[in-house]
Amino acid sequence: MTLKADSTAGLTAQGKRNLNILITGGAGFIGSHTADALINIGHRVRILDSLDKTVHPFGKPESLNASVEFIEGDVRDKRAMEKALEGMDAVYHFAAYQDYLTDFSTFFHINAVSTALLYEILVEKKDLNIKKVIVAASQAVMGEGRHKCPECFPKTKDYSFPGIRLEKRLSAGEWEHRCSECGHALVWASSDESVINPCNQYALSKHSQEQIAIQLGKRYDIPSVVMRYSIVQGPRQSFYNAYSGAMRIFALSLFFDRAPMIFEDGQQVRDFINIKDVVDANLLVLEKDDANYNVYNVGGGRPYTVLDFYKAMEEITGIKKKPVMSGHYRYGDTRHIFSDTARLKSLGWRASVGVEKSIADYWDYLNHAEKMDDVLDYSEKHMKRLNVIRKIKKPL
Repeated sequence: MTLKADSTAGLTAQGKRNLNILITGGAGFIGSHTADALINIGHRVRILDSLDKTVHPFGKPESLNASVEFIEGDVRDKRAMEKALEGMDAVYHFAAYQDYLTDFSTFFHINAVSTALLYEILVEKKDLNIKKVIVAASQAVMGEGRHKCPECFPKTKDYSFPGIRLEKRLSAGEWEHRCSECGHALVWASSDESVINPCNQYALSKHSQEQIAIQLGKRYDIPSVVMRYSIVQGPRQSFYNAYSGAMRIFALSLFFDRAPMIFEDGQQVRDFINIKDVVDANLLVLEKDDANYNVYNVGGGRPYTVLDFYKAMEEITGIKKKPVMSGHYRYGDTRHIFSDTARLKSLGWRASVGVEKSIADYWDYLNHAEKMDDVLDYSEKHMKRLNVIRKIKKPL
């Protein structure tokens, strides 16, 4: 399939449709759903994806839309990127590396360097006519987020922005952040886009992507938008990606009739969002000129503790298993994080799908999947081998 460029295509709601759109990492979870939605409203989609074995152990997904033009290639390969960009009107740059691995340079090679390469090509090749670039960032850029001390805040009105929780306190079962002034346990508050406190290799690389997109976009007049996704849920999430969180762990455990492990005390606050709401946001910023050169939080609008989320999963699936809560924790996990989405709402967007729908759809997807025999054991062994899953040694 060959795409024909339409150099007169506009990107506003009043402009022409039928754009030619490149999605890097488009065989993945967010990319494939975004491709479906774009095709459904008349756009033509090309995908560049390396089909990394960590996410796609069986190659190109069968669920990939038959209408896409697919190119297998690496976003760090300049020739592959140049080929993929030919004739395109817009780019969704979703290709990413995420894991708990300690190959730190890989995070920056795939996430940051590929983004710099994208803008390098757009500046060098004058025959390209890219009208907008949309880059996938992450809630992880905000790190542990915004907190306040219930004792000090009423007097000072000063928020706290704690750093990563270190092994000394975690190994003693001290989960909460504490006030540096009075020692009281801090209380989480919602974090807007001004909160920037990346604490791990993935978050640092994603923040680098944000800066590359916004600053180089402004400098070279390439309209660019950054989307900071919270925990996105729904069908097509990779069962093999250990990074993908509570939905995957809990669903696979119930599917294999095993009691799931809940880390820490289960009171960690999380921000879950359905893939449909994410896709709606992706399409909105494509058409909105007001979105250009901005960073947007994309969150679900309702905080959940991990334990409450598991209870919701028990209700939806009809399977009840007492979870294992035995002092285990994942080193590097955030304690609490919740996104303020007021900026995205100002464009007319609202999250509309609750976690119940996310759970039901994912459960249905899981029950229709094939080649599932070893996926849970594989991921648990992977995490233990990396010494990510640890256990309390002694209380403080």
